[in-house]
Amino acid sequence: MSAAARLNTATPQFIAADVGGTHTRVGLVRAGNGGESTVTVLAHRKYVCADYPSLAAILAEFIASNGVGIDRVVIASAGVVLDDQVINSNLPWRISLSELRRELGLRQVLVINDFQANANAAQCMAPNDSTLLTPGVSESTPGPVLVIGPGTGLGAAVRIPHGKTTVVLPTEAGHTAFAPGNAREVEMLSLAQQRGQTHVPTEYFVSGPGLVNLYSALCTFNGVEPSLRAPAAITEAARRGEAIAREAVLTFCALLGSVIGDLAVISGAKSVFIAGGILPQLKDFVPESEFHARMLDKGAMRPVLERVPVRLIENERLGVIGAASWYLEHGQYEPGQYEQGPQESEPGDGATAPANRQQKTQ
Repeated sequence: MSAAARLNTATPQFIAADVGGTHTRVGLVRAGNGGESTVTVLAHRKYVCADYPSLAAILAEFIASNGVGIDRVVIASAGVVLDDQVINSNLPWRISLSELRRELGLRQVLVINDFQANANAAQCMAPNDSTLLTPGVSESTPGPVLVIGPGTGLGAAVRIPHGKTTVVLPTEAGHTAFAPGNAREVEMLSLAQQRGQTHVPTEYFVSGPGLVNLYSALCTFNGVEPSLRAPAAITEAARRGEAIAREAVLTFCALLGSVIGDLAVISGAKSVFIAGGILPQLKDFVPESEFHARMLDKGAMRPVLERVPVRLIENERLGVIGAASWYLEHGQYEPGQYEQGPQESEPGDGATAPANRQQKTQ
């Protein structure tokens, strides 16, 4: 029996999925009631992407294990939708929206940018869900909010106040060109180019795999063979005091600060939220690093950036909550009700729309 066939139409539940290159987090959600938060998560599970042949397999297992039927799914994923496909080089498998609809018997499948979801969720987070990374700078003035996170790639979005609501501008900031800030980083850029990277994106160094690339480059500069192949291993070695691993982690933190400063200048952000990724595992290194100094080192813009607080959000349900929040505000339309945005159709015909067209519904 399909998921749609098992739907209890009296229960306004749907599935929100946060699809990353390493993990997919899936939640059974509904709107909050009364004094509850905007979104109530009824069930939640994290899956290792490489353990499954497709996103459909993950969703099917989640539906089966929770004994629920659904006919609507909203997916937060890095990348963009081109025709029927989610374009994202970091995913272990392709995502076809029409195949998801057909295999799971779904009536509605919507895709939004993962950091568009995170930006929607950030405004729902309680203070105890975050850690201040800019001591002495905790209050912000009203204005745009930058949400960024280094995970399998580097994602970012900007939440902009617009009357009584907000507009969320998703970006592909991780694919912008890497900008070195000192001689050592110039050498890192040159080495990446020598290794065949004609375009060296920011996320080549500022992401989970980027930490591995940093460590590898520093090993090359020190004339030693890299012995660590994973971000967690490099982080643990840094905690043990291994010099190259420690330099890699501190350099990573400094680069992240520099990128945040650049994006804050571009967006006019008055506050910044770092949404998970690998930084929760590195947060104890941030005070020792040049994170804040590099963020502020933007010439004439330094006095402006000195007033911008940066917080780390530690809630692994962030993407699920954000996708659900976006859907509850913008996505609950029957086929044909959109002025601009996803063009829905009957299940099985495969009609979908690019994710960036959904921004009109903001």
